[in-house]
Amino acid sequence: MTPLTNILPPLLLLITRQAAAAAEGGENNDTNALTDFKFYRYTPSLAGAIIFALLFLVTTALHTYQLFRTRTWYMLPFLVGGFFELIGYIARAISSTQERDNWTLGPYIVQSTLILVAPALLAASVYMHLGRVVRMLLCGMMKTTWLTKFFVAGDVLSFLMQASGGGLMASGSVDTGETIVLGGLGVQIVFFGAFVFTGVSWNVKMRSRRTSLMGLPWQKHMISLYIVSILVFVRSIVRMVEYTQGYSGYIISREWYLFVFDALLMSLAMITMNIVHPSEVAAQIRGTGKMVTHVIKTKDVR
Repeated sequence: MTPLTNILPPLLLLITRQAAAAAEGGENNDTNALTDFKFYRYTPSLAGAIIFALLFLVTTALHTYQLFRTRTWYMLPFLVGGFFELIGYIARAISSTQERDNWTLGPYIVQSTLILVAPALLAASVYMHLGRVVRMLLCGMMKTTWLTKFFVAGDVLSFLMQASGGGLMASGSVDTGETIVLGGLGVQIVFFGAFVFTGVSWNVKMRSRRTSLMGLPWQKHMISLYIVSILVFVRSIVRMVEYTQGYSGYIISREWYLFVFDALLMSLAMITMNIVHPSEVAAQIRGTGKMVTHVIKTKDVR
């Protein structure tokens, strides 16, 4: 089990406790922020929530099939992230059916927290996938154990900060929660920047060995890693700007930013990994097993 999957139960406990604190009125609310606090600064779109819930349902179902069919277990955090996105947009759909300004707390907390932290789970599998690509090529330029642990450790820190900050915001401690979420997003951006730099540097070095690497499917997996990394990176930057603007800012007051720069980008990231599935690399390393060839088609590697 990866570190992120080990901390999922505490995260769910955190969300429950924050909900209870909010229901009781909370003793540590940020009074100034709460004077202008609203669950949503617009009427949530039912159509938008349903569209993305269905999109995440399809891609997450495919990832579930692909993971268990090929036993590519390091993609488990990625799969859990997909379920977080799915549940988050279902919760938004529930909120959108409620009367404006009379939204209930439960769906709001679920959607705000799970949609916020889901990309960190996707990032964990992305980090581990680069380590596997390096191992597949038997390259001694980087120690893959160190590589994976370094980036996953940063991802765990980012995940915990965003989860705790999101929980605090949902319970009413808006200013404190925003600050912690900003810190978590900052950590995520720094580590993702370092990750992309590391990947590009290694990719440039590998191009000089193209002849000796013929037959190994490393380049398409590097491209998929770049695509997913850029999508998560852009999403994190927009989210950071959102929280910098505050709870009455321009971005958070317009739902289309969430759909375009979060829901759409993260669904594209998941679809990218459906198409170029990491099971091919895992099977090459093991020298046996199944790999995804065309989304739902698999073949044995011997």
